[in-house]
Amino acid sequence: MICKIVRLPLPNECERSLSSCRDLRANEEDGRQLIRSSGSVGANYIEANDALSKKDFVMRIKICRKEAKESNYWLRLLDTGDADKLDNERNALIQESHELASIFGAIITKSE
Repeated sequence: MICKIVRLPLPNECERSLSSCRDLRANEEDGRQLIRSSGSVGANYIEANDALSKKDFVMRIKICRKEAKESNYWLRLLDTGDADKLDNERNALIQESHELASIFGAIITKSE
C-alpha cells in the first residue's frame, strides 16, 4: 500500500486565481465550490496514506479522484473575462486536475 508523494494543488493556489477573476455572483459561488473540492483532494490523500486497510486506502484514493474531477468542473465554469493571464492560469490548473485524476486512477488500478 505504498503511495508516491503527489504534488497536490493547494486550495490557496486556487484562491489566488479566484481573487483575480471577474467579480460575478456566479464566479463567487463557483470559486467557493472549487476551494472546497480542491481542499478535499489533499485532505483525502493524507487520509489515504494513513489508511487502516487496503480497502480504506482504495476508497480514499477514489474520493481523491472524484474531487479532482469536480475541481476540474468548477475551474471550467469560472469566467476569466478577457484576461489572458488568468485564462492561462486556469487552463494550467485544469490540466493539473486532469493529471491528478489520471494519477489517482492508476493508483486505484494497481491497488485493487
